[in-house]
Amino acid sequence: MAEDVYKTIAHPSEGIYTEKRSKFLAFAFPVSSIDEIKAHIERIQKEYYDARHVCYAYMLGAERKDFRANDNGEPSGTAGKPILGQINSNELTDILIVVVRYFGGIKLGTSGLIVAYKAAAVEAISAAEIIEKTVDEDILFGFEYPFMNDVMRIVKEENPKILEQGYDQDCTMKLRIRKSMMPRLKERLEKVDSLHFID
Repeated sequence: MAEDVYKTIAHPSEGIYTEKRSKFLAFAFPVSSIDEIKAHIERIQKEYYDARHVCYAYMLGAERKDFRANDNGEPSGTAGKPILGQINSNELTDILIVVVRYFGGIKLGTSGLIVAYKAAAVEAISAAEIIEKTVDEDILFGFEYPFMNDVMRIVKEENPKILEQGYDQDCTMKLRIRKSMMPRLKERLEKVDSLHFID
């Protein structure tokens, strides 16, 4: 797998798992920030205010270094960890999985809980559309108008996304391209007369 590619889910998805009359409702969301995660968790806590536990795990960023698991009152390691385990074994990131538990009156024990939370997370992930995204970088630069054709030729051949362009006394352009392709794009742009990068 290329270093500048990561897997996430395209849209929110849901799953349900029932064990000894306990119901586990699982919700998976594509997310890109802690604020987004908090908003989803708060909304689910409000919506399922009568549930016994609302447990979750999330993973953020292409490097998959920003993650958290929360047991929300379940015995330590029986809820958040198994959910996070499923995120990991599917190599997903930029994802939040929340599992809402309604207690059915029969205790499941720690091993039963681990199995149930894991199974609920599996259901939500298998209902999701898993997509690959690239890690992209942006570059901003300015150049003199006569060199527009040189710049546009490079843009056409390297095919970055044009985020913005301005034409005042100088031209400016902001491009976005896959991380692994950035060195080459930069190298080619550096050869254009009058071109300078803007931090």
